[in-house]
Amino acid sequence: MFVVAASSILFAYLFFQKSVDHFLENSLAVQVINKLPFPLDFYIIKVNADSELKYETRHVGKIRNNFYRIDYLQMPKSDEFWLAGYMGKKNLVYFTQHSVPNKNEDQIIEVQNYIVQSSRLSNIAKTEIEALKFENIKTAIWITLDLLLLFLNFALLIRKSKTKNHEIAFRI
Repeated sequence: MFVVAASSILFAYLFFQKSVDHFLENSLAVQVINKLPFPLDFYIIKVNADSELKYETRHVGKIRNNFYRIDYLQMPKSDEFWLAGYMGKKNLVYFTQHSVPNKNEDQIIEVQNYIVQSSRLSNIAKTEIEALKFENIKTAIWITLDLLLLFLNFALLIRKSKTKNHEIAFRI
């Protein structure tokens, strides 16, 4: 009973953390506006200067025509980020490199044309994005299996308590 309740609380907490907007105190707000006629799937890769984690990749989301998204980046050890846009699953159609001279000033990026600024950096970005997608798939599989196990344990717990209640009723 305790394991089922603890697991339910843990998954509710994780779901809440992933669903809530990632507003961070003292962070750089990056607003991405898609002015292109097709929806693009955007990723932000933050380049860290002196850290064992050189690149941090975040999925901004799929942005439709004339819509925007805001993402918040902590930039204490970084002064640069990249923006990559995909049309479809593997077609990188937009890649730009942005330096951040003033970390107190928010960034507004309007995507108005298909451009890949650097093919070398875009290849690094592709590998980082593929690694993020693979990690997300692994996490999704584990969460699905854990939720299935949690559901089965909860069903067995209810079933056992019902059978005990029926046995008590038949004895009386």
